[in-house]
Amino acid sequence: MTTTLSTIGLSHKPRMQNLYRLQWEEVRKAWVLLYPEGMVKLNSSAGEILQRLDGLQTVQDLIDELEQQFTAKNLAPDVLDFLAHAQRQGWVQA
Repeated sequence: MTTTLSTIGLSHKPRMQNLYRLQWEEVRKAWVLLYPEGMVKLNSSAGEILQRLDGLQTVQDLIDELEQQFTAKNLAPDVLDFLAHAQRQGWVQA
């Protein structure tokens, strides 16, 4: 993944935009993002990130939680890149 400039930084507390709703679709075995005009099927990483956006925890907290849960390191670039994409799509706000 390439790093993209974002207005969302490690100290921000992003949340989903009110227009969108994250939901697990058992039939598809995937997270989906629902909105009035349609639906976006997400990969598992995107679902793991978006389900943690509560507007209360920082991006750094989210990264720390993901790194601990998945026994991974250096997830910050990928998480920030995804959040930049999600922000451009209008799914999240900082």
